[in-house]
Amino acid sequence: MSLAVIHDYLNQLGGAEKVLNVFLRLAADATVYTSVVHPSVRADCVPDGIPVGSSFLQRLPFAVERTRLYLPLLPLAFERMNLRGHNLTVSISSAFAKGVRPPADVPHLCYCQTPMRFAWNLDGYLRYERVSPATRAVVRLLMARFRQWDIKTSERVTEFIAISRTVQERIWRFYGREARIIYPPVDTALYRAVSPQEKENYYLVLSRLLPYKRIDVAIAAFNRLRLPLVVAGEGRDEPRLRQMAGPTVRFTGRVSDDEARDLLAHARALVLVAEEDFGLTPVEAMASGTPVIAYRAGGATESVVEGETGMFFNEQEPESLIEALQRFTPSDYNPQRCVERARQFDSSLFLSAWRPVLQEYGYHSQAEAA
Repeated sequence: MSLAVIHDYLNQLGGAEKVLNVFLRLAADATVYTSVVHPSVRADCVPDGIPVGSSFLQRLPFAVERTRLYLPLLPLAFERMNLRGHNLTVSISSAFAKGVRPPADVPHLCYCQTPMRFAWNLDGYLRYERVSPATRAVVRLLMARFRQWDIKTSERVTEFIAISRTVQERIWRFYGREARIIYPPVDTALYRAVSPQEKENYYLVLSRLLPYKRIDVAIAAFNRLRLPLVVAGEGRDEPRLRQMAGPTVRFTGRVSDDEARDLLAHARALVLVAEEDFGLTPVEAMASGTPVIAYRAGGATESVVEGETGMFFNEQEPESLIEALQRFTPSDYNPQRCVERARQFDSSLFLSAWRPVLQEYGYHSQAEAA
């Protein structure tokens, strides 16, 4: 049986790309389809031997590096994909991938990272973007069309599978569809906890630097408390964040996986201000024996155990985070308990959950990866 795996874009590395990489261990004979592909991202997240097909956007100027320029064309890019010859389609989608049109008799499973978040939560995005009133008006019109398209294309999905209870609730609210849950995977064995004596005197933000991630809240809080904060990652919000950062805030830029694991292991705590759909980074922190200080919303409320593997603050405001930081005592958290909690989201459990789902739809990999 031939499997098509659909992914939104392969031009940056993030949580969705980690999910794709692990999922393909179940489907080493699959074909991946996406809108645009960057060679380095493909090499990092798609195993050798698995073909990758891209859309017509791949041939347009700057489309790989600046896909947002072609946002209005992304629905068409997926609807035009030729999926003939495949007996099962799995889309790993946070936006457009679920809009593909498999042949009428081919089941389509959508592993939903979230319903198109920037369309359904537009005010939450625009609040932190520096755009003119005219641009805002155009964006609102475009997002209204995207919401209609998002609802319409949900009817092309045979079954939704959500990454969290948070996303499961959104699928019901926006599409009126039920969904089972399979939590995203973390290779917890790759992370290690260090002894308390090896911990260093810094807190960590590990994230893409985008306005909606609200890293500005963390920087404002650490500026006021004069506590050491390491900000690891890159993104278009970096110039603004650097400008507002005080002397106790250090930026590392993009870090490798090995560097990220080292930062996670030696931090006093991971700080998460964004509302994540699930959020792999808190699980990675716990797998490193490091507690999490997180905004009480989204997927973090499903992975972090309050009082055992981390703590929450209630508002995306510096004052709320400051109050949490003042209450935080690293010795209150057992590193081994953090590691045990992270193992409940291990890749082996993700694969074990997906195997019977694929088998329900008749797919048995001819060459499952080791």
